[in-house]
Amino acid sequence: MKAVQFRVARPTNNLNEVVKFYNEALGLEILGKFEDHLGYDGVMLGMPDKTYHLEFTQHIDRAPLPEPTKENLLVFYYDRPDDYKKANARIQGTGIMPVEPENPYWKGKSETYEDPDGWRVILFNGVYNP
Repeated sequence: MKAVQFRVARPTNNLNEVVKFYNEALGLEILGKFEDHLGYDGVMLGMPDKTYHLEFTQHIDRAPLPEPTKENLLVFYYDRPDDYKKANARIQGTGIMPVEPENPYWKGKSETYEDPDGWRVILFNGVYNP
């Protein structure tokens, strides 16, 4: 595969709250945004190198959206324990507390949080090595 960027896009009916969660609580940078593009508003957030980012869109009609399961996960890996601790302190400093993970694999090595739409985010103390 020769792709140079990766984006995950997801609709929401709580755009402002979701952006606040990913920007302020998690610390992702706002990379771009648009308003009223054929009835859609959207915001792209990502890590500093911009190779991976999230896009959240909201339609003017705010139609019903699918509910997430407790196993819909976005995992952030931290290679330094101090950075992991700071990330958890940052999110908890906004009043968001961890929730119990559905899968016991995550216990003891990570913290699980829910965004304003109920989608789960995991902060993992370590890196993925397949």
